[in-house]
Amino acid sequence: MTYHAELSTSRRPWLIATPLIIVVVLAAAWSGFWFYAAREAEARINDWQAQQAKAGRVFSCGSQAVGGYPFRIEVRCANAAAELKDTQPPLALKLKEILLVAQVWDPKHLIAEFTGPLTVSDPGQAPYVNATWTLARASVRGTPATPERAAIAADDLRLTSAAPGNPPLFEAKHAEFHARVQFGSWPHNPAIDLAVTLNAATAPALGPYTRDPLDADILAVLHGMKDLAPKPLPARLREWQAAGGRLEVQKARVAQGEALATATGTLALSQRGRLDGALQLNVAGLEKFMPALSGERKGASLSLDRAAPALNAIDRAVPGLGARLGPQAQNLAVGLLGLLGPPVEIEGKRGVSVPLRFTDGAASFGPIPIGQIPPAF
Repeated sequence: MTYHAELSTSRRPWLIATPLIIVVVLAAAWSGFWFYAAREAEARINDWQAQQAKAGRVFSCGSQAVGGYPFRIEVRCANAAAELKDTQPPLALKLKEILLVAQVWDPKHLIAEFTGPLTVSDPGQAPYVNATWTLARASVRGTPATPERAAIAADDLRLTSAAPGNPPLFEAKHAEFHARVQFGSWPHNPAIDLAVTLNAATAPALGPYTRDPLDADILAVLHGMKDLAPKPLPARLREWQAAGGRLEVQKARVAQGEALATATGTLALSQRGRLDGALQLNVAGLEKFMPALSGERKGASLSLDRAAPALNAIDRAVPGLGARLGPQAQNLAVGLLGLLGPPVEIEGKRGVSVPLRFTDGAASFGPIPIGQIPPAF
């Protein structure tokens, strides 16, 4: 048999190693890119902390670590603390841990997870409010110069006073807040969509009428927010008022047991920082709210002279009528308040439509004055 060298199989070992070489090169390039992105993320956090400190908000971490290789960037801040010097009085916040996560290919989208408890105190003093939850997360998309949207949600949220024996300040099975800049409105004519959702929320410390769980869904549009630069809240509100800022409540729904209320309207601030505007309320189950409007206290009879001007006039005309009516007084009050506005149907329930007005902080329910709202600045 004749052997011909030109017919033999050609062996090229480098062809076998080529895929491995490509993988190694890509891995090295990706690793370099990841470490660069991680350093950039840490630098941005440091810049943000410096920016906030200039506005009177000092944020710090007991320890900070960067990880998440190869596809994510994770910044873990343990024993997080914040001192808000721009509030009156100043506040000190402490949180067990914050975890910030961003995908390498989408660094403008940040997701944060918070591990409680959170404590609130005066700087250098013992906490006076504690907050706990089973899960709390936030999501932010965009940059400070071109914001897009932000959201925060918490399950089993609970705010309590540090003083023993006091009822919870606020509880909610689920709470959400969303903000989204309307496309094309920033920065020349800013409009920010806002949404708030509360499920099974209570505030026992506020009184007997907030002890029963309520559900709330609110949609609104915030007009007049010119920028998101860090500023003390009073200065921010003054600037917003001077720019003609307003809150347009497009849809608000609050349900508590058999009581149901919806609202639409617009709210703003006066030059003195007091609430201005009006909401049109549609209320079913008005009798549930009558004790609160009339100033009734637990164990006390309804005081007609505080229920409404109409009831006050009746009581003056027939002295002692309220006492003789006894349990029927509240029914009479409900009937008279029903005359304040036209009847409406709300989700199959009979109700009444009544305006809630704010005039330089003075609040009135139809013609009934219900108090003065303190100024925002």
